[in-house]
Amino acid sequence: MFNSKKIVLIVTGGVAAYKSAIFARLLMKQGADVRVVMTQSATEFVQPKTFSTLTGNAVLTDLFADDNLSEVAHITLADWADYIFVVPATANIIAKMAQGIGDDAASTVLLARHTPTLVAPAMNEHMYYNPAMQRNLAQLQADGVLLIEPVTGLLAEGYAGKGRLPEPEAILAQAEMLLHQLTGQLTGKHFIVTAGGTREELDPVRYLSNHSSGKMGYALAQALLEQGAEVDLISTVTLPAPVGANVLAVTSAEQMLWALEDRFEAADGVVMAAAVADYRPAVIADQKIKKEAGQAMILKLVENPDVIASLAVNKTKQFIVAFAAETQDLLANAQVKLQKKHADMLIANDVTKTDAGFGTDTNVVTILQPGQANETLPVASKIDIARQIVGRITKALLEKEG
Repeated sequence: MFNSKKIVLIVTGGVAAYKSAIFARLLMKQGADVRVVMTQSATEFVQPKTFSTLTGNAVLTDLFADDNLSEVAHITLADWADYIFVVPATANIIAKMAQGIGDDAASTVLLARHTPTLVAPAMNEHMYYNPAMQRNLAQLQADGVLLIEPVTGLLAEGYAGKGRLPEPEAILAQAEMLLHQLTGQLTGKHFIVTAGGTREELDPVRYLSNHSSGKMGYALAQALLEQGAEVDLISTVTLPAPVGANVLAVTSAEQMLWALEDRFEAADGVVMAAAVADYRPAVIADQKIKKEAGQAMILKLVENPDVIASLAVNKTKQFIVAFAAETQDLLANAQVKLQKKHADMLIANDVTKTDAGFGTDTNVVTILQPGQANETLPVASKIDIARQIVGRITKALLEKEG
């Protein structure tokens, strides 16, 4: 989301200042134009030349340097920026921001800011939890500043505590989520998303499953979070979780149903992206089943509960999105499922295509809704497809609520 964006990165004095150089590079890899402002104490940890070399732009450290006299540097930068980051943010700069103090290059740029500003505090745990610091952070939030919380880890003092700056990749991911949420339309809504293929145990070492990677479910969880929704992600796979998702690990279809039932009443919507097994072994062997030479193995399977149909029976306000992964007669089979499962929306895709379905990073889907014309979304990355689907879900919910 930072492609072609103009970003002012303010670096303040702390051991974590070295991470700012990596962060600047990550922004540039996304296509951003980055200009850096450093406090004098920051230059004790990282040389300005590091940032000027990385970004290709001069670094502002002194408002009164000779090369700044032809312009009001702090106003020029504040007007230029699409976004302002403070990484890392010391207790000192946070206090200045909260109180409106501008006594150096960094604080005056921040005082003149009028674009989204993200602050990543980094300090000792005792400083972070100091009542004055917490008041200052609360004031920044009240002023509309977006905060990226520090993490718990080894601090410069040699012991573990909360106050450590997150890794640059984590800062970038949180920043993207927070900026998306500024315009989110699902704030206050609670969604459940399922992801991955269920595994039905056969014996202690084997199971029956399918090829679902869970990528589409995780993308949908991210897209819902970007719109401000609270998301419970019920998953059978291990993938990097979207920022803010409450991940619940399950294995089988029955476990997935139980997890859904526990949360369904409070939910505003359910997105069933998981590939749920239709059948499971009638008996789970206590020990590994041994091969018998020349003998065929016959498995007795029993039907799993229809998860979506089971939920639909108790549906009140919930908006239910079903999925249909097909290998033939895509739309005909999808239409039957839409009606049979009493879903509000069904996402159908042909998993035989090379650019869609299980394990791919792209997808091609058709959206079906009762009483509406089908809509096919052209091939795109799964996160782009997810954002388009969530856009349709948001529109349908808002229309439903009047």
